[in-house]
Amino acid sequence: MSGRWLSIIGLGEDGRAGLSASAIALLDAAELVIGGRRHLDLIGATPGEQRIWSTPLDATIPDIIARRGRPVAVLASGDPFWYGVGVTLARSIPADEMLVIPAPSSLSLAAARMAWALQTTTTLGLNMRGLTPLLRPHLHHGQRILALSLNSDTPREVAHLLTQHGYGPSHITVLEALGGPRERIRATSATSFALTDIDPLNIIALDIVAGANARPIPCTSGLPDDAFEHDGQITKREIRAITLSSLAPAPDDLLWDIGLGSGSVAIEWLLAHPQNRAIGIERDAARAARAARNAIALGVPHLDVRCGQAPGALADLPAPDAIFIGGGALSPETIPHCWTALKPGGRIVINAVTLETEAALLAAHAQYGGSLTRISIDRADPVGTRFGWRPAMPVLQWCAHKPERTS
Repeated sequence: MSGRWLSIIGLGEDGRAGLSASAIALLDAAELVIGGRRHLDLIGATPGEQRIWSTPLDATIPDIIARRGRPVAVLASGDPFWYGVGVTLARSIPADEMLVIPAPSSLSLAAARMAWALQTTTTLGLNMRGLTPLLRPHLHHGQRILALSLNSDTPREVAHLLTQHGYGPSHITVLEALGGPRERIRATSATSFALTDIDPLNIIALDIVAGANARPIPCTSGLPDDAFEHDGQITKREIRAITLSSLAPAPDDLLWDIGLGSGSVAIEWLLAHPQNRAIGIERDAARAARAARNAIALGVPHLDVRCGQAPGALADLPAPDAIFIGGGALSPETIPHCWTALKPGGRIVINAVTLETEAALLAAHAQYGGSLTRISIDRADPVGTRFGWRPAMPVLQWCAHKPERTS
């Protein structure tokens, strides 16, 4: 195809024998073939030069681009666009310069071996360090999950996480080196996991079974306050649910959570969609560390926690789609700075519990518009041998949308 000088070829564990005639022709015509050591061993010798990927992968991209217009072939495992190198290459090379020939991904092979419907199965990539907690929000009784492992230790880490959170009876199937002569499939439960000698190339299939002590993370905002480690500096459950509704998270949106506290709002923002991003600003180092622990425990380890104070700590941050400021004191410069930084069409929500902060919100409402809502929550508490209503501190919430740019 004219102009498509870069071929990205998906490779299975059966190597060259599993490639189509067109894929082999592209390999043999390439001046340069790039892949991992395993990929190059699987295809054997080629007429062109062979090179192993640099670490990190991005370091090899300039060498590939330098050969623009001449035939280059890149080898990938299975489908290059399922947690594969195709995604990395597409950031630098236009699609109309690439010819992609995928092979069945390990995900597809695992679904076929398990006889699971892909459209109703959750798929995750745990192929980077520290990502095992990403499983946590998906642990619900009856759910099926296919997870790409980082290495041979990942299945054991997953079994430990399941047991730790009350899902010990869950069924774990480890599918190793799928599609090749070394393929092996073994099944066990999380609590009795004792598999050894696991191939680093493996997929984990999970059939989730809740034990008596399981605590699933709900699919809506308003987690119980005791789901978070906190010192009292937390946006309470009912207020948090209303706050998340006002912030209106959408896929790939970035939140600034200023005065992060326990991290509860930012964490629930991230739980709303796996592509969401959040930066938390907290001046107290102990609270910042606590928020980071909460994020890991609740399955969103990608919360970006920064220790500092607004507005100084906001310098050079990427522009947010939404901003939340909790019930603490505000410096006079913070609201104008945030309004300027907010993307057109973005949302800002500030909760006030003190008269001084309420005054700042009244002034912001007068200047920027939006809505003011007073939220009062009463809870039934013991009064001697009976029960009565005990009011929580009322919260004044200011919510405003920044106008879209006009042409």
